[in-house]
Amino acid sequence: MKRASSADRMSPRPLWLLLALFAWLLATAWVRPLMAPDEGRYGGVALAMLRSGDWLVPRLDGLPFFHKPPLFYWIGAAAMSVTGPVEWAARLPSVLGAVAGAAALYLFLRRWSAAHVALLSTVVLATMPFFFLGAQFANLDMLVAGCIACTVLLAAGAALSKEREEPWRMLLAGAYLFAAAGLLAKGLIGLVLPAMVIMIWCGATRRLPLALRLALWLPGWAVLLAVAGPWFLTMQMKYPDFFDYFVIKQHFRRFASSGFNNEQGFWFYLPVLAGLTLPWFGWLLVPRGKDDDARSGNSDVDRLMWIWLAVIVVFFSVPRSKLVGYVLPALPPLAYLIAQRVFAGRSPDALRTRLRATALASAMVCVTCVAAMAIYSVPPGTRLRLPTGMSVAPGERVLMLERYFYEIPFYWNLREPVLVSDDWQAAARDTRDNWRKEFSDAGRFEPGRTAVTLLDRSRLAPWLCVPRATWIVGPNTAHLTNAWLARAQLVAVNDAIAAWRFAGSATSDPHCLGSTSDATASGAIGNE
Repeated sequence: MKRASSADRMSPRPLWLLLALFAWLLATAWVRPLMAPDEGRYGGVALAMLRSGDWLVPRLDGLPFFHKPPLFYWIGAAAMSVTGPVEWAARLPSVLGAVAGAAALYLFLRRWSAAHVALLSTVVLATMPFFFLGAQFANLDMLVAGCIACTVLLAAGAALSKEREEPWRMLLAGAYLFAAAGLLAKGLIGLVLPAMVIMIWCGATRRLPLALRLALWLPGWAVLLAVAGPWFLTMQMKYPDFFDYFVIKQHFRRFASSGFNNEQGFWFYLPVLAGLTLPWFGWLLVPRGKDDDARSGNSDVDRLMWIWLAVIVVFFSVPRSKLVGYVLPALPPLAYLIAQRVFAGRSPDALRTRLRATALASAMVCVTCVAAMAIYSVPPGTRLRLPTGMSVAPGERVLMLERYFYEIPFYWNLREPVLVSDDWQAAARDTRDNWRKEFSDAGRFEPGRTAVTLLDRSRLAPWLCVPRATWIVGPNTAHLTNAWLARAQLVAVNDAIAAWRFAGSATSDPHCLGSTSDATASGAIGNE
């Protein structure tokens, strides 16, 4: 009988590992401010959900925001209902997604591989800078990555268990549950990608009939539809254009079209995965040990991980638009493959010192990256602080000129949507993926609300010449193209943006911004 290594004997209990993962990933989630635009956007939508009390419709500045489903916002809003608008609560959905994915990897490998492989794979994953930073970033990528990991591993565990006549139904029900969570986290990829991985794996291991039976398991579909179906059905009934926008445009057209963010070549994710997983990635370049032998008992797991890695990388390499976070679901299988290479022909006990050094170095890289981002990546809106004793009073409005600063509603703790001034007719014709396009698209679902939120910048007098104050936020050069700002009080300024307080007009004088010709000229200059 093979003697258990010290790593096998010291394998932690799942609950303690779960708590350790959560503490490690949450420990620095409060250190740096929210980054623009992503973190400000998604944190702001979650806060707006809490403020409005509408937990069904995600809203960007009060307008329906259907780029993504609501699970991230539900978790963030629930956290902020307890803590208020703080950074770690806005990032909690990403932390939970990372913990779920890492815990699922550990539990799966502890059952279907060796305990020391399970433990090292989890340590590698949790201390990869790419994974750690993804868990520290308030957007939807890590949450859906965690859902995808849980779905793949639970489904694979169910297939292996059923084949060995072990209990499998709870595992498969869990896979369908996490597929539903993936749908609610980021849409169809939460279901399509795990299904692709499992189907290709089952085909490669001659289990395709079993895969089809599991895919057609009616109780699982009942779970999926009961969890994910109500929100999608409710949105379609409330907004008839929802299906066309959310499914056709945000999924299929976005996947096939150009004009979105960060167009890159097919090769893009290879250096991303290699560079952002150092120093662990370096172990893949180390030759196998002399005593490496075939691991027939683990061949199914090996194939699952290789297929999982390849499906994710190839799938996201096809579109021209590539963002770094898209490939986060590839990290759990990559962590396993690194762990397997580490132990190839080597004793776990003999590697203890080197593995501890690598884990410590990788953890230091993680923390250093967070510290560097805290120092050097502070968005302008976060740095724009109102003077002590000044705040937006109830009944006062905030108007943003020429740009929407996603992070300001969060840091100013605003309870009402802001007014946004721009050339919205031109924005409606713009096909580029930017903040104007987001607002223009959101405005199509509720025209009435849009008319009192998105304001033409050449016709601001009816909104400003009222008997209440309006806070103006815009570029710190906005006074050069908006002469009426000379009548406002400058209250805060930094190297990029500024804030003014415009007192309004006690008599609702329609000319409080100056003469009609002056106001029109200001708008015309701003349109150039």
